[in-house]
Amino acid sequence: MGSFLIRTINALNQFLIYWINYIKVKIFIFKFQQQKELFPDFVKSIEKHKLDCILSFGGDGTFLRASQLSLEYNVPLMGINLGKLGFLSESSLSELEKSIDDLKKNKFKVQQRLLLKSVVKRNNHKVFKSTALNDAVIYKGKEARLIDIRFYSNKRLVVETRCDGLIVSTPTGSTAYSLSAGGPILSPVMDAFVVTPLNPHILSVRPMVFASDDKLSFILHVNGSKCILQLDGKNSYELIDDDEIIVTASNKKISFIKLSNKTFYQILRKKLHMGRR
Repeated sequence: MGSFLIRTINALNQFLIYWINYIKVKIFIFKFQQQKELFPDFVKSIEKHKLDCILSFGGDGTFLRASQLSLEYNVPLMGINLGKLGFLSESSLSELEKSIDDLKKNKFKVQQRLLLKSVVKRNNHKVFKSTALNDAVIYKGKEARLIDIRFYSNKRLVVETRCDGLIVSTPTGSTAYSLSAGGPILSPVMDAFVVTPLNPHILSVRPMVFASDDKLSFILHVNGSKCILQLDGKNSYELIDDDEIIVTASNKKISFIKLSNKTFYQILRKKLHMGRR
């Protein structure tokens, strides 16, 4: 078995042993929908209003999938990192027992995080909408050629550029794909968006920060090619010529559980090695 699977099994075993002796489990997060069939009957029958929190065992990808359940059940979310980076996770396997203790004793804070909402309009009709915690990415897809994107903020033209695509990220997502593409790091509790172009064929187009109450829209000119709208790393919708992608702040927010007094900047130094010489 792979090392990740072994760590996952060990973590769940440790969690179950601790639960038997101390607390009642509320909900498990699994990677695949089919795994819900493995839920014990008492978990399947839990009513939404009786849930206290959701724990996500895995890496940042698992956490992003669990964020949709956090919205559905309207409860805060905490990650226990079993992956490599685990930037979104609050705890780790070695800290699991203390983390459960702190949760039980209400020794935590709840931090609200911005969500973005994406809408695709085709021929002036809405054909797709969804939300994302990290980012929405417009990408050229399989074609080797660049695409043309005309970018508006509140119906006013910002820029028109040829590029591989662009990223619209939340403050939470500013340390993910946008950072790798040269975007700035935002404090996660800000209400703002970062728009980061991917390989623009012009020197003067750079990442920009916009207020979260702005309405950002992007019109594609792709010369018959098909592009992809990716939300939180998943291919979510196929885009064609003249599609308009509208990104705004969602009226909902995700609640993160914060157990420690570790600052965002301490996490940057530890996990992303900020300032290391």
